[in-house]
Amino acid sequence: MGSLYEDEYIIPPLGADYTFPNPKEACDEGLLAYGGDLHPQRILCAYEAGIFPWFSEGEPLLWWSPNPRFILYPEELKVSKSLHKVLKKRVFEVKFDNDFEGVMQACAKTPRAGQAGTWILPQMQKAYSELFKMGFAHSVESYLDGELVGGLYGVAMGKAFFGESMFSHKNDASKVCLKALSDVLGERGYDFIDCQVKTDHLVRMGAREIERDLFLDSLKSVLKKPSDRGSWQQFFWEYKND
Repeated sequence: MGSLYEDEYIIPPLGADYTFPNPKEACDEGLLAYGGDLHPQRILCAYEAGIFPWFSEGEPLLWWSPNPRFILYPEELKVSKSLHKVLKKRVFEVKFDNDFEGVMQACAKTPRAGQAGTWILPQMQKAYSELFKMGFAHSVESYLDGELVGGLYGVAMGKAFFGESMFSHKNDASKVCLKALSDVLGERGYDFIDCQVKTDHLVRMGAREIERDLFLDSLKSVLKKPSDRGSWQQFFWEYKND
């Protein structure tokens, strides 16, 4: 298998083992390698190295570690006045790991501005479903009158949560999930939520960019901390008037 070229950078193919190139040597855009597979152990090794898979239909499997990295620290989450009102009224019921498959499928099917399709392809859904069964992947859901109307999912390792995607079918439904996740993770000593790449929506909620080297260095210590592997269905969140 030959190499890909990204400007002056040579993008190498991955081999049969689960090793990756050094992400500190990647270009700022972050494309680091291609190929390999979506075996759960390879994905976990990628997260441990500060790398994540991201590719569209018809593309090879691409692996990324962008610079800067987009991070949300739980204590820095911002709640707007309108969201505060929604939280205070307890419009939505929030649950953890109650419908992981439903959240992932909704994330894949929900139209997004500026995107013609989805990167949450069937093979990605299969891989993350396996990670959920293994106790690494988790979802947060918001319900309105018993109907799933918003949610997010990602992977937890050590005291880091790697966010993958979120959706909302009602105003503020996914924001409530992010607030719940941030509160629970903060209480349990998590250092950050990795949001991967910058979005205006998450900027407004307090996420910010940090240098990739800083992210990678902090990730090493974060991964040494005790993890919460297993079901999160027992996690309970109730909004407290901050």
